[in-house]
Amino acid sequence: MRASYHLPGLFEFGELYRAFLPLYREHRDWFYDWCDIGSIYGAPADCLWGGGRAGFGEDRPEEVLALLKEYGISGRLTFSNSLLRQEHLADPKCNALCAMFERGGGAQNGVILASDLLLEHLQRNYPGFYFVSSTTKVLREFAELEKELQRPAFRYVVPDFRLNRELSRLKALPQEQKGKLEFLCNECCWFACAQRKQCYEAVSRKNLGEEGAEHVCTSPTAARGYRFSDAMANPGFIGIEEIQRNYLPNGFSQYKIEGRSLGSALILEFLLYYMTKPERQLQVREEIYLDSSLDLF
Repeated sequence: MRASYHLPGLFEFGELYRAFLPLYREHRDWFYDWCDIGSIYGAPADCLWGGGRAGFGEDRPEEVLALLKEYGISGRLTFSNSLLRQEHLADPKCNALCAMFERGGGAQNGVILASDLLLEHLQRNYPGFYFVSSTTKVLREFAELEKELQRPAFRYVVPDFRLNRELSRLKALPQEQKGKLEFLCNECCWFACAQRKQCYEAVSRKNLGEEGAEHVCTSPTAARGYRFSDAMANPGFIGIEEIQRNYLPNGFSQYKIEGRSLGSALILEFLLYYMTKPERQLQVREEIYLDSSLDLF
């Protein structure tokens, strides 16, 4: 069994991926042989159906699709707005993106979503997609996760990262459900946060252009922003040793790397840590940094 990584920034980090993917293809021996790229996910800026993060992506959809097709990688539209109403389903920009990505012509593309209303719309109008249940649903109770895994509409389900540590219960799931689990590996959110769902809802309102109270993060380290070192110290963190020792041998193959809005330099560190052999990391870093067309900061 191989680990499939789902990488961030579909419309945001095109320059980085255009530098990284040729290295990944031409120097496959620089990278671990037990993993591959399952998809790249994201949403453009000002995307009504977007959720999880306010959209930062400015890359042209045609260029994004061309890159995915060239490397045979699945693209996932992150349409995880949890507050959509019927009138939002007619949004021309989001429907045009769906029409374009559904007929992408390469690997099958998918949609990450949190709204059953949107799911029904997409199933009816864009049946060529596969669907992913978003972590923004904050499925923190194990019974909620089991119920979601039983839904045939979803190829994958991303649980709340705090369930990453429920290994004894996760291992007891049938293999069909294990194959649908997609673990969020590098979350930096406070493990004890009780307002995670409210945080995502605040982002959903912002993407809808609706007024509402700004969510104020109460994490003790909120002022630091995202730091990979903090994520590694998080009780929910899943590192490469754990993937190989505890997760892959027990039938879990799907792993999501967060990183939208964090910047190309940090995404590169994720690619180095999760995919690149230690003795080759400097070479990959040099190849990327020496690409004068790439602004990593």
